[in-house]
Amino acid sequence: MTGDSERRVSALVERYVPAVRERMRASLPEGGGALFDILRYHLGWQDSEGWPVDEDAGKGLRPVLALASCEMAGGRWPDALPAAAALELIHNFSLLHDDIQDGDATRRGRPTAWTVYGVHPALAAGNAMRVVADLTLLSLSEAGVPSATAKAAAAALTSRYLEMIEGQYLDLSFEESDEVTTNDYLAMVSRKTGALIDCAMLLGCLVATNDLAAAAAFGRCGRELGLAFQVRDDLLGIWGDPAATGKPVGADIRRKKKSMPIVHLFQQANDKEREWLRGAYAADEVAGDDVERVLVMLADRGAREFVQATAAEHADAAVDAVGGLRLPAEAKADISAMADYFIRRDK
Repeated sequence: MTGDSERRVSALVERYVPAVRERMRASLPEGGGALFDILRYHLGWQDSEGWPVDEDAGKGLRPVLALASCEMAGGRWPDALPAAAALELIHNFSLLHDDIQDGDATRRGRPTAWTVYGVHPALAAGNAMRVVADLTLLSLSEAGVPSATAKAAAAALTSRYLEMIEGQYLDLSFEESDEVTTNDYLAMVSRKTGALIDCAMLLGCLVATNDLAAAAAFGRCGRELGLAFQVRDDLLGIWGDPAATGKPVGADIRRKKKSMPIVHLFQQANDKEREWLRGAYAADEVAGDDVERVLVMLADRGAREFVQATAAEHADAAVDAVGGLRLPAEAKADISAMADYFIRRDK
């Protein structure tokens, strides 16, 4: 990652994230009972006893892209704050449910909500988070956004988070199959990760311009950035530096995660290797020497290089998606920086 890319992305995060968090807090005011305690816990605002804390609240990727897109398209980024906050709430609704479906016991360094409050309360809290997100987006009109634009924004968010849910369904179904191709995997990621990032950039441009064609181009850019981001994430899940990721090398192999490198390996392996892989992945956990053997097989198939090249391909497509728009040079430089950051980040 170039120093300029990191500097530009860091500047965007510093510019927008505090305002997004303030808007999210306004959507989830103090009180509201035990249900809202679960939401505030999940978001890192309080501990399990209800005491205020300031924990890691995640990358804020989607709201940053929404606000940056609004400004790139010539708008006032504060006008898009309801959309940015709604996107982050939808993202967190998905994480609450994903943690239950995946059986994950920790998130952001502390116990997941379902392990603290129980499965059924956490499911209900996730549903509530989705409704709060919808209500938050409705306040676009209060920010002076024309009602027709606000209606188009609501339709876009709803359709994209339906895609996101479809992607999660596909991801879960892939865990039971070793016939998944890399094209199947990318189609799933386009929904699970790409749809909401598509929506972030689309909404930002829509609020700024009310131009559906320009917003669609921004959305395509976001969709490709989402693919690049997730594919790089898959690489880091296996080969990432433990000092940066906080996870040992091969962590996703041990967890039997069917990420892109593993899908590629199953697709490229010969019959004997595939038979061994089926046995290794049938166990509760891929452990010990088996992890090392999978790492060797991945190296033999050039999986790391293939995955990184795929991420770069989608990053280039993201930049191309807005190439035909008349954007300021600074905006185009920021988009290029995001694309570079997404495929070179180390955590």
